[in-house]
Amino acid sequence: MFVEPLAVYLHREPVDFRQSINGLTARVEGTMHLSPLSGALFLFCNRQRTRLKLLYWDHTGFALWYKRLEEARFRWPRTGDAVWTLTEGELHALLQGYDIVRPAPHKILHYSRVL
Repeated sequence: MFVEPLAVYLHREPVDFRQSINGLTARVEGTMHLSPLSGALFLFCNRQRTRLKLLYWDHTGFALWYKRLEEARFRWPRTGDAVWTLTEGELHALLQGYDIVRPAPHKILHYSRVL
């Protein structure tokens, strides 16, 4: 069975977190120019980058997932496109506190001999 990759869209600008499902679906359609009924995940963050909302349609209704960080901030893109497309891996990295804007590889090591 073929499983299509999950579509994940990040709304770069902060949103008013008093908005719930209706306000966020209007933002997906109006600002992001996407369909909230597509089954994709839509990510929103507050101005302080301490709270995140994830909205999606599961073919029976909308679901809204909320995460609040107690002492850290999400590493949210501040410049660039208004809508970012993420992979599932980038979504997991973002939720775990990694910077998806400037991912840094491991330091390259240079040795002249093995031992």
